[in-house]
Amino acid sequence: MRRRTIDLSAGAVSRRSVLAGLGVAGLAAAASLPPFGRALAAAGRRHGLSIFGDLKYPADFTRFAYANPDAPKGGRLPFTVPNWYFNQDPQGFDTLNGFVIKGSAAPRVELCFDALMVRALDEPDAVYGLLAEAVEVSEDGTTYTFHLRPDARFHDGSALTAEDVAFSYNLLKAKGHPNLADGLREMANAEAIDAGIVELSFTGRQSLSAPLEATGFPVFSKAWWDGRDFGAATLEPILGSGPYKVGRFDQHAFVEYERVPDWWAKDLPVSRGQYNFDVVRVEFYKERQAAFEAFKKGETLLREEFVSKTWATEYDFPAIRDGRVKREEIAAEANPSMQGWFFNLRRGKFADPRTREAIGLAFDFEWTNKNLFFGAYARQTSFFQKSDFAADGPPSPAEAVLLESFRADLPAGVFGPAVSPPVADGSGRDRTLLRRAAELLAAAGWTRDGEVLRDRAGAALTLEFLIESTVYERVLTPYVRNLRSIGVDASVRLVDSSQYQRRTQDFDFDVIGRAFSMSPTPIESLDGFFHSRLANQPGSYNVSGIAVPAIDALIARAGQVKHRGELVDVVRAIDRVLRALHVWVPNWYSSTHRVAVWDVFGRPAEKPAYGFPVESTWWIDADKAAALGKGG
Repeated sequence: MRRRTIDLSAGAVSRRSVLAGLGVAGLAAAASLPPFGRALAAAGRRHGLSIFGDLKYPADFTRFAYANPDAPKGGRLPFTVPNWYFNQDPQGFDTLNGFVIKGSAAPRVELCFDALMVRALDEPDAVYGLLAEAVEVSEDGTTYTFHLRPDARFHDGSALTAEDVAFSYNLLKAKGHPNLADGLREMANAEAIDAGIVELSFTGRQSLSAPLEATGFPVFSKAWWDGRDFGAATLEPILGSGPYKVGRFDQHAFVEYERVPDWWAKDLPVSRGQYNFDVVRVEFYKERQAAFEAFKKGETLLREEFVSKTWATEYDFPAIRDGRVKREEIAAEANPSMQGWFFNLRRGKFADPRTREAIGLAFDFEWTNKNLFFGAYARQTSFFQKSDFAADGPPSPAEAVLLESFRADLPAGVFGPAVSPPVADGSGRDRTLLRRAAELLAAAGWTRDGEVLRDRAGAALTLEFLIESTVYERVLTPYVRNLRSIGVDASVRLVDSSQYQRRTQDFDFDVIGRAFSMSPTPIESLDGFFHSRLANQPGSYNVSGIAVPAIDALIARAGQVKHRGELVDVVRAIDRVLRALHVWVPNWYSSTHRVAVWDVFGRPAEKPAYGFPVESTWWIDADKAAALGKGG
């Protein structure tokens, strides 16, 4: 399944700091100053911040370990994006503003903007200064004072000042994409103290990670936006200060980001060895096969493959056989992730969890994995897969204590072994599971009327999977067949990317397939994905419309934890509740990135544990590029 992700581990280009804090909503409140806040307040000026424990990199560090300081600059990276954010669209765009809800934005436009601080991709929760050379935390933990680097500049040469930073934060809170604006919900004010000092003040109700996540928000030029409407779609390149700026583009074909050779921050420790391509070019294709054919011809140079059949059977073309194209499976990040078909709980027909569970039982993953995926995947079970936050077995004593006070309001399954999808017999039509599904549907009040099930008012149980690519039809066709056999009037609706985006933002669907990657310390992510406050907020990542008081309370608890082990207990408790409510049909996952490249790249020896920063840390090897006549 192709990914539309919010990736706080950052990935690809977006793995840089601009997105380190983006796309997640703020959390419910902490009642008092968090322990890390007390520690930072006592520490005075800091070059970095971390939620738990000490920083890996000292104040005099020269580079991140996963960046090569000797990486050469130059060359071009034409590719198709494997992930995207907010209002971005991988099939074309009508705006270059990727930070509002309106329009379809060009992916990777975030490369044009700097942020106060930068995520370290080899630490789970640390940020280091980019625009800010130092930060201080007030004794009560509510005010963060950032001392800006005096040489920070926008691309037009104008100085980037505290007034620009304060303007940007207040603007994003008022008019930014819902997932950005909500991330600043507990920011009381952003104020320029003088040209080089800006304060972000919080209410005291913020979670322990909210201020750190906020440091990754983009900074805009106040003067440039004067007289312009931030909320409008625009094809005018927005003035930024980052390592790249918008170059040539065709809305339906490509957008190029040109490296800024005199970027003011190019020699900072958080930047050294990064942003090496002269041009990062995002290519747009309406269909996956067209994109694949372009890669085979060398029109794009890097491809992450998400279709297991293609990976298993179609990477047998001349450039593969003669070694010009290399294939590799690279270990995935240790970030919590989820992928599944999510029910729209705002629709009454999905109100009963027995209905949702029954629909899930009709999906035979074992048959699908063997016959369609070539055995490439494992079954998704958790909302926090691939991390230590995934619940397993019965609740631990600490988890049981967290859950006990909500026992009367939660399904019994929360308190036993973590709910997981059953293992089908692999026949494609497991009669035992389908029989159990029929029993659950009857218990939920659905009665058979010929070929369909109806509720007490006579309405048929219909279910439409909303998709934007034909690649999903191959998986959904046998699933739909099973659903129809038990009386569910299931169908698949294929729409274009702009309609898909609009319907997703407006929650106009029955069931939708989504994949998300979270922060390796998923405090803010919990709120953005699962808090009831966002259940009906257009554009939010709470796609199912989850509104469960117990989950809200546990999210608030996550914002107050004292150490990572306590956070693990809280998140596992949340995972147990979500799984027992059957708000999705879990899909599948892979522990690797399947990557094919034309052999023109160099890359650092070390890949960071919490990111896959291809666009920012790889480079063109001039000798290889000359030999193949590509990438130069």
